[in-house]
Amino acid sequence: MIEIKNVSKSYGGVQSLKDVNLQVKKGEIHAILGENGAGKSTLMKIIAGAVERNGGTILLDGKEVHFSNTHAAKKAGVGIIYQEFSLVPALSVAENIFLHRLNDKAVINWNSLYRSADELIKNLGFQLNVKTAVAALSISQQQVVEIAKALTEDVRLLILDEPSAVLGPAETHKLFATLRSLRDKGVAIIYISHHLDELFELCDRITVLKDGITIKTFETAATSKDALVQAMLGRSLSAMFPDRSARKEIPDAATYHMGNIAVLGQSPFSVTVQSGEVLGIGGLVGSGRTEFLRAVFGADKHPEKKIRRNQEELHIHSPKDAVKAGIGMVPEDRKHHGGLLNLSILENISITNYKKITRKAGFIDQKMEKETASMFTQKMNTKLSSLMAPLSSLSGGNQQKVILAKWLNVDAGLLLIDEPTRGVDVGARSEIYQIIHELSEAGMAIIMVSSDWEELMGLSDRILVMKSGQVQGELSRSEFAEESLLRLAIGAVNEQNKA
Repeated sequence: MIEIKNVSKSYGGVQSLKDVNLQVKKGEIHAILGENGAGKSTLMKIIAGAVERNGGTILLDGKEVHFSNTHAAKKAGVGIIYQEFSLVPALSVAENIFLHRLNDKAVINWNSLYRSADELIKNLGFQLNVKTAVAALSISQQQVVEIAKALTEDVRLLILDEPSAVLGPAETHKLFATLRSLRDKGVAIIYISHHLDELFELCDRITVLKDGITIKTFETAATSKDALVQAMLGRSLSAMFPDRSARKEIPDAATYHMGNIAVLGQSPFSVTVQSGEVLGIGGLVGSGRTEFLRAVFGADKHPEKKIRRNQEELHIHSPKDAVKAGIGMVPEDRKHHGGLLNLSILENISITNYKKITRKAGFIDQKMEKETASMFTQKMNTKLSSLMAPLSSLSGGNQQKVILAKWLNVDAGLLLIDEPTRGVDVGARSEIYQIIHELSEAGMAIIMVSSDWEELMGLSDRILVMKSGQVQGELSRSEFAEESLLRLAIGAVNEQNKA
């Protein structure tokens, strides 16, 4: 269907792609895997006509093509769904889906437009009011609109960049069903994702890129996660996690007790964590894990809760109270709740503790502010061009490092982390795992929610599993097993015991 031969691209003196080769067959779902900076997005933009290549050949059905713009690529049947949406918030769902056709006729038949848009959304397995403004939709619903928009064309090659990053499990399941249906109709699909489980569930073949070079193409059925990670990073999957078999003894360790916390309208429960411990919380989406973290942090009202550090009662009624008490939180939605994307990296780190860098006269000590931020970004091994660059200029993994760094700025004793590596590539994950390990080794108590079982088992000292707002069980490190975690998450423990 499409064949990429020795394609290269450079920006100034920086070589982004070097002699990349890729072949995607008709009726195939082909994954592209690689760390941030591997060249995945650049290659996709070249295929879609958004960026011009410096060298190499692209063949479509055996004929050489050279797309000078995205319109030419669309005419040839190439559709792309970027990670950053290209929707018009003020327009309706239907208008966004058929935006490119609104000028085709002098008079728009609105009933026909709404009917066509509704049919397209339903064929994808979703329900949306097509007259609703896109601004009123959730992020996951906007993703559905982007997919529908791409499918209005006669697509022969569909490229998707991290499409499931904003979708829940049920929505992802529907997306996969749609992609399989398109594959069965002969559409070639290029699928970019950092989630290895997704690739093994969905894709026929996987090509690994590293530093702008094609490393290898794997038949999915004949490979393993370990082989993919080895190709990407040069080390095995198990080597991504730090050794937590022997916990370091923490002098003057504190015990945090969070009691009488009720979520999802269920009975209250209590959780305890110690300095230097990583307590993992597992469970399915909607089990109450995030709600528990928000309750502890004071983001949601829970007047009956009792939080103690050793024997000292902490009165946490708001996030401001939590920060004062040395409790930090890294939320699940990094872009909307974790960091201020339009502000500089410097400001994002300083924002939790301006008191520390403010002089008596009320002015900020800019030298101290820069020295402090520089120290934390270096400690986190954050890749950045300047402290004054906006947070939005960083990759997902480096954004997450900055969000973690701001809690070092307040000497947090307890850190709540919700989905630490969501939307982060495999290489950056390894660095974040090491950071979490080092924070705990330095004496910080950490409660970490994750939907990734391997992540939970690789980082945690204990794991609590939640279901429907209740703690179903607790596993010590010696008891960790994916089956045990899953059984607790779905409430199938009794069946296991009967067996």
